[in-house]
Amino acid sequence: MEIGKKLKDARVKSSFTQEFVAGEIQVSRQTISNWENEKSYPDIVSVIKLSDLYSISLDELLREDQDMIEHFAESTNIVKSNKKLIAAIISNIFLLVMLIIFSSLVPNHLFFLVGVFSLAIICSSILLYQIIKRI
Repeated sequence: MEIGKKLKDARVKSSFTQEFVAGEIQVSRQTISNWENEKSYPDIVSVIKLSDLYSISLDELLREDQDMIEHFAESTNIVKSNKKLIAAIISNIFLLVMLIIFSSLVPNHLFFLVGVFSLAIICSSILLYQIIKRI
């Protein structure tokens, strides 16, 4: 049985509405509906809250749901996430060095220098966004 069906069955068995459950775990009613219809998956914190709310074990909720297990494995894989961040940092440094070299080769073209500077800001902003997203 998939987690969506398990969540819905547990909610109905507990005589809770989607609105009530959403309020208890601080998400929208649409989020509860999406989880129950397997359009999206809850994060691990929400699964724990649901387990407590419905008075069922995490094992009962998650057992035999391979998609959910894969979702948790992907979303909590810190090593993979750190590798992506390190690759982004190295790429950004390389790009900035290349932009500085190219800008020094063509010092008389103001529009080129503005373009290089703009590209450097965009790349740095993307990297900063990735770092902030990790925090």
